[in-house]
Amino acid sequence: TLVGKQVTVELKNDLCIQGTLVSVDQFLNIKLDGVKAIEEERYPHMMSVTSCFIRGSVVRYVQIPPEAVDKPLLQDAARREAQQQQQEKAEPRPQAQAAA
Repeated sequence: TLVGKQVTVELKNDLCIQGTLVSVDQFLNIKLDGVKAIEEERYPHMMSVTSCFIRGSVVRYVQIPPEAVDKPLLQDAARREAQQQQQEKAEPRPQAQAAA
């Protein structure tokens, strides 16, 4: 789980917010504590914000710490997907029958 880890959330309006992940839901709604804007000079109004709720529909990208990535799990998923695609290519597709 990434709860309690530092993440950076890039929003669709180009604002990047860094903070400690408190929670996230299936809609990508995110709660952060210890918030700081990456470009404080561009967003001075964010300097007084310490925690925030980010609606999932405005999230462009979430950066997580590299050590939080489960590499074996990702490699296994990629391997399974490649095998499935190869099997689908090898299987003959049924042809539609023409009306007599």
